[in-house]
Amino acid sequence: MNLEKVSEYKCDKCRDITYIVEDGEARECECKALRDCEDILRRSGISEAFRKKRFDNFDFSRDKATMDGYKIATGYALNFKDKEKDRDNSIMFIGQVGSGKTHLSLAIANELMDSGVGVLYMGYREVVTGIKQNIMDEVYYNRVMGRYKSCRVLLIDDLFKGGISKSDVNIVFEILNFRYLNGLPVIVSCELGVSELMAVDEAIGSRLMEMCGSCLVEMKGKRLNYRIYG
Repeated sequence: MNLEKVSEYKCDKCRDITYIVEDGEARECECKALRDCEDILRRSGISEAFRKKRFDNFDFSRDKATMDGYKIATGYALNFKDKEKDRDNSIMFIGQVGSGKTHLSLAIANELMDSGVGVLYMGYREVVTGIKQNIMDEVYYNRVMGRYKSCRVLLIDDLFKGGISKSDVNIVFEILNFRYLNGLPVIVSCELGVSELMAVDEAIGSRLMEMCGSCLVEMKGKRLNYRIYG
């Protein structure tokens, strides 16, 4: 019979405090980096399936546009901690359904989270619908909007997917304008082209153009659906 006692702590060295005190001085336990990464992932809203979207399982060989998008995405992730300090610290993928926009967006997010950078996932249609359904609840509205406005990095997936109402535009503008004014980066995937985005709302479109700068990635290429052929 195995009578070995099972520890009640994840880390016996610090007893899950993540700090160890020796001779009156506190130092970080070696488990702290792991606990921080676990916390970042828990707060991100990114599912286990989405955690599998990585650069090393993205097929960039189909056409030049896909290869160019891959290069810009990997460069953005690699240089993010320097890029974050710039005015144009964001990245947006635009183009047809199934071109790999969401995969590259999530690959960036996963790389950033692995390096200790917090990312919050915002599935556009689901989140905006939930906000509109509770818009009269001021406490709920401010709490939810506050999360998306002030997180370190915000990933907006499928921006303006489906029908677009005035309320949709107002919610997106409030979030993006706050981040624009405060220099907070966004990662965006959107099926609309630049002219279509500007037609929806020029203030939103122009802010995104400025925030992304050279990291506005148009995923056109051959008309292959990445989800089917990728």
